[in-house]
Amino acid sequence: MPAKKKKAPARKKTPAKRQSSTKRNAPAKKQAAAARHGPAPAAKAKTKKAPVALADSGAPAVGAVAPPFALPGDDGAVHALADHRGSPVVVYFYPRDDTPGCTIEACDFRDNIARAVGHGATVLGISKDSTDSHARFRQKYSLNFPLLSDPELTVHKAYGAYGDKLMYGKPTVGVIRSTFLVGRDGRIARAWPRVKVDGHVDEVLRALDALG
Repeated sequence: MPAKKKKAPARKKTPAKRQSSTKRNAPAKKQAAAARHGPAPAAKAKTKKAPVALADSGAPAVGAVAPPFALPGDDGAVHALADHRGSPVVVYFYPRDDTPGCTIEACDFRDNIARAVGHGATVLGISKDSTDSHARFRQKYSLNFPLLSDPELTVHKAYGAYGDKLMYGKPTVGVIRSTFLVGRDGRIARAWPRVKVDGHVDEVLRALDALG
């Protein structure tokens, strides 16, 4: 008799994996939380600070007659702008004697005075410091041009060198570092309001070169 074929054993059905109650209930929990606390706050958009608008300093325009002045200097003499009519004059306003930026600027003029004199120009530094303070500053750094005292800020204001400015990014009121090149005709040939010290003297000297 032929041998009976053996039936292959039936495969056991593996039960489908059941989702844990935690996963099944996650959406419901989220909805419940949203109902209790409300929707999540939207991310705040970063806003850039608007630049501080500074008022016009009222500096005389190029081509305008330079405001006249007569101020005492550290040398004991009174220096009047009218005394230099017919020659270029560099008039620069600075905040204070013997401070870092003012010292760099003064020493740059000192080191390049020969180029200014070569054009027949005079350099005059003006601040509100006393003539005694100027004398100490001039002696300490061997400055070779006069420093004039304007304690009442009258000349500063006439040239727009006093008013609104930024100090370490914050608005304040004070001396505005400024430079003016007065031409032989007594008019403003070039103006540099709100001066940045680095490279400034070179720019002034190039303007003198162009003036001839």
